[in-house]
Amino acid sequence: MPGITLELIRKRSEHNEGEIATLEEIALHQENIDKIELLDRTCRHLKILLLQNNLIGKIENLGRLKRLEYLNLALNNIEAIENLEGLESLKKLDLTVNFIGDLRDVRKLRCNENLEQLFLIGNPCADYSGYRDYTIATLPQLKELDGTVIERSERIKALQFCARIEGEIIRSHREYRKTRENERIRGNAEVESNRNKTDSESEEENDRFWKRVSRHTPEERVLIAERAARKEERRSKRDNQDKRPAYVPKLFSPEGRPYNTNQPKIPFTLNYDRRDIVVLEVLVYKYLDTDYVDVDVQPEYVRVTIKGKILQLTLPCEVSVEGSKAERNTTNGKLVVTMPRLEPLPIIGKREPEGNEKKVVSKEDRGRMGRTGQQSSTTMREYLEIGPATDSHMDFSRIVCSEHKRTKPVNTDRETECNDWDNPDVPPLE
Repeated sequence: MPGITLELIRKRSEHNEGEIATLEEIALHQENIDKIELLDRTCRHLKILLLQNNLIGKIENLGRLKRLEYLNLALNNIEAIENLEGLESLKKLDLTVNFIGDLRDVRKLRCNENLEQLFLIGNPCADYSGYRDYTIATLPQLKELDGTVIERSERIKALQFCARIEGEIIRSHREYRKTRENERIRGNAEVESNRNKTDSESEEENDRFWKRVSRHTPEERVLIAERAARKEERRSKRDNQDKRPAYVPKLFSPEGRPYNTNQPKIPFTLNYDRRDIVVLEVLVYKYLDTDYVDVDVQPEYVRVTIKGKILQLTLPCEVSVEGSKAERNTTNGKLVVTMPRLEPLPIIGKREPEGNEKKVVSKEDRGRMGRTGQQSSTTMREYLEIGPATDSHMDFSRIVCSEHKRTKPVNTDRETECNDWDNPDVPPLE
C-alpha cells in the first residue's frame, strides 16, 4: 500500500505554492494510505489535517503537531484512540466509521483540554448502551458529540449515571472482542490467500469476488483495496498496449545541425540584440516545481526540458557554456537563461582621428568656418537638414552694418503748418 511521501505532500500543497515547511492545511484523503508518517517532521505548522477514507490502522506520529486544530480520520481501520496527547491545540476530532470497540479509550482525550467536537458515530462502541452519557461524563471539555450540542442538564444527568453505565460498557466490549478475534483470523487468511494467487487470478473469479456480499471489517477493506489496485493495474497495461508509441521529436538533422522545436508549446523570447550576451526568457508555469525544469546550454543551441518535454532553439552565434547561467523568478516563475557571446558584436560608429593626426580641410570647407575655426551651425544645417531649424538659437554671422546712417523721417506737413502762422498773405480768422 502507498504511504505518505514528500512527493505526495508537495502535490497536495499547490495552494501554498509548494512550500511544505509553512503548510497549515493539507488534504490526503482517498490515497489508500495505511500508515501516518513524515508529517510530524516536515509540516510542523499544520492546523488542519484531512486523512479520511484511507486504510490507516493506527493513530501515530502526530505528537509534534502542536498547532493542529482539526484532525479527520473518518473511514479508516482505526481500532483504538491513542497517541493524541501531544496535540495541545486540538479542537475537533472526527473518527466516524472506524472500528473502535473499547469506549473507555475516550479517557485518553482528557489531556486535550481544547477539544470541543468529537465524532464517534459508525464505530462499534457507539452502539453500546449508555454510549453518549459515558462520553459526556468522561470528557467535560466537550461541547458537541456526533454533531449534537451537549446541554448543561444532559451533562449533569450523565455524571449521575456514569458509574452505573461503566459496567455495561465493559460487558459490551468483552462480547465485541470475541467476535472481532474470529473476524481477524478469517480476514487475515483471506488477505494472505489473495496475495498468493495474484498471477493466476481468472476473470470469473474476479467477477465472483465483486458480486459477493462483503463484511464490515478492517481486513475486508484492505482486501477490496488490493483487488481494486490490481484491477486498475491490469486495465492500464491493456491501455498502454493499445496506445501508439509516444512521439519523439527530431532534435538534429543528419548533418548534425540542431533543429528548433517547442514540444511543451510554451511562450518564450530570444533576445540577441545586445552586444555581449544572448538572453532567453521562458514563461514557465508559476507553480511548477523547479525540479521538473532542466536547462542545457551548448555553443550553438540551448535546450530547456519542462516535465520531459523539450524546447530547443538554435542560437545566432556561439556562446560560452561556462559563463552561462539560468535563474528563476520567484514572483511569476519566469526562467531567464543568460549566455555570453564568444565574440561580442563590433561597435558601428564614426572613426575619430588618432594622436596628432591633422585633419585636412578643403578651401570650400574653410569658407564655411567662422572666426573660431569651427563650422557654423547654419552652414551645416543647409547641407544636412531640410526644413526649419530644430533649435531656437539665432545666427548673427550674416548681419552686415552699412557705413551710412539712416536719417530720421521729417514730418513736412507739421513744418508747413507752423510756417503759415507769420505769412502776411494769409487773411486773419474772422
